[in-house]
Amino acid sequence: MTRTGLVVANLRRRRRRAVLTILGVAIAIFLFLTLRSVLTTLEDSGEVGSESRLIVRNSIGIVFPLPIGYRTRLLSLDGVEGVSWSNWFGGTYIEPRNFFAQLAIDAQTYLPLYPEFVMPEEQRRAFMGERTAALVGRGLAERFGWQLGQTITLRGTIYPGDWPFTIRAIYEPGRDRFPDNVMYFHFAYLEQAFGGAYSDEIGTFVLGLSDPTRAADIAAQIDALYENSAVPTKTETESAYQLGFVGLFGNIGFFLNTIGMAVVFAILLVAANTMAMSSRERVPEVAVMKMLGFGDRFIFSIVLAEAFLISLIGTALGLGGALLVFNLGRFDALGFVPGLAVAGRSVLLTLAIAAGLALASGLFPARRAARLNVIEALRHVA
Repeated sequence: MTRTGLVVANLRRRRRRAVLTILGVAIAIFLFLTLRSVLTTLEDSGEVGSESRLIVRNSIGIVFPLPIGYRTRLLSLDGVEGVSWSNWFGGTYIEPRNFFAQLAIDAQTYLPLYPEFVMPEEQRRAFMGERTAALVGRGLAERFGWQLGQTITLRGTIYPGDWPFTIRAIYEPGRDRFPDNVMYFHFAYLEQAFGGAYSDEIGTFVLGLSDPTRAADIAAQIDALYENSAVPTKTETESAYQLGFVGLFGNIGFFLNTIGMAVVFAILLVAANTMAMSSRERVPEVAVMKMLGFGDRFIFSIVLAEAFLISLIGTALGLGGALLVFNLGRFDALGFVPGLAVAGRSVLLTLAIAAGLALASGLFPARRAARLNVIEALRHVA
């Protein structure tokens, strides 16, 4: 029998225990990758934004509006080549758990600032030509099975009432990590519905810059202009604005990493216990192998290889499941973590953890078996 065959045969000796240990490793790896993927996706959220766009919001908080009259002065600033705005809508679709972002925009000025919106020209014209039209991302349309020309109704929370929209355009993201699970509609729809009651306040301004290297200077200039006004501003690059949302969760990195390592440590104890039990059960067998001439190194390698095989199979199952759910299945936690995916650095970290898990769980039993005293061990042979 080959060395590999011997390792596999040893694992099959207690099949139920081996299978349960492998499943435990797989579940631990899957949970660890889930936590890591949430963390890396949030950390990479700044890549969604652009350094060539500035976001201007109320300095008190993002839930407080800005006067729309600021637009004229912002547009007159040197280095600013475009100004638009957006409002968070906050409606619900059928039931509250169907969460997704909805933004009311001034489409005429907003879309030119975002070349990331990729759609057929006829769909773009259809969206621009109808006040109740909606522009939705491909991911959002697939999630709910929406089609072009379909009418959907959102139940307003911030803006009360039922709001019907007709899907006139479906966009594809023009670059990686740009969200495709957002719905956009015309700000004019709000104005029409409320007789202009919301026409003088908006949520945030978006500024297109002619020179991204001047972003910091222009941001400081804007905030200085309104520092002593009734509604002061906070201006930052779109990338910094996106990263600001991560900060709302507090020290989420420490929290998620702590949970992830706790999960890995727990399964380490399970795997170590399995290898220890297997090693104790095979004391007579190891003694006989040593009598037949098998050396300490061979015994050591056999026991350690079992630990590595358990870790390898469990890691492969956990990693494969995570890639299937997040990277291929595009699961995004119902829209709360758009772009959720297993990053390459998380895969490398997982492989390193798997190797460490195998060493930590198999090293002591392997060393104990290799140093086994044959005379003492033969007492167990009946």
